[in-house]
Amino acid sequence: MAVATPWQQLFETPTALIGVLHLPPLPGSPRWGGDMEAVKRWALADAAAYIGGGAAGLVLENFGDGPFFAGAVPAETVAAMAVIAAAVVSAANGLPVGINVLRNDGAAALAIAAASGASFVRVNVLSGAMVTDQGLIQGRAAELMRLKRLLNINDVGIFADVLVKHAYPLAAQPIAEAVEDTLQRAGADAVIISGVATGSAPSMADLEAARAAAQASPVLIGSGCNNQNAADMAYLVDGVIVASSLKCDGQLFNPVDLQRVRQLRQLLNR
Repeated sequence: MAVATPWQQLFETPTALIGVLHLPPLPGSPRWGGDMEAVKRWALADAAAYIGGGAAGLVLENFGDGPFFAGAVPAETVAAMAVIAAAVVSAANGLPVGINVLRNDGAAALAIAAASGASFVRVNVLSGAMVTDQGLIQGRAAELMRLKRLLNINDVGIFADVLVKHAYPLAAQPIAEAVEDTLQRAGADAVIISGVATGSAPSMADLEAARAAAQASPVLIGSGCNNQNAADMAYLVDGVIVASSLKCDGQLFNPVDLQRVRQLRQLLNR
């Protein structure tokens, strides 16, 4: 009897809409505002808008903490995200919640998932090496797969970006090969394909190549999905991770607009 994958255990809809909770600056970051309760209220309000609009899942990330660390984040960031993640998981009432610790602290993400009950993590660079504004970021698959076993959270999915946005590969690699490496050699449960930057959609050619290389494994769009392109791209992917186009007035730093979530959900369901 086949064992269900983490993706199959978490998502049943044909094209899952996963809403990103862009956290305001957290303790220790340059723009920290000094009010954790305000950060928690913001996260819970956005979560409620996503859930009310029909999102299939949420992913929490420390978006307001830039400039980001290339690797391990400080203890205060992990502590703050764990507190907020626990509140979001409780409010989500069984809806899958993911953790993304920017820029690439997958170990912290797994630890937060273990402590909060989150269902998956997003890792920006699981395989390969990428040149970014934080410097060189290298894959951490060996460390993370062992940590996952150590923490006894084998049911927590690892969703990994392939040739992640705001970055360039250290050595050129076709996207199909990068997808195969991320799934087969690095052990990802799903791959994420994005455009070049936040809010930028991937090309249809990249999506088609990723879909073919991934075979039966889940492929997600990691940026740029909106009402104008959703119908064209949805048939190639298993899910979309969205934030920018679902904010009030389409402005990145605004709260999430429930009606925009509902409209995109309806387009993905067609």
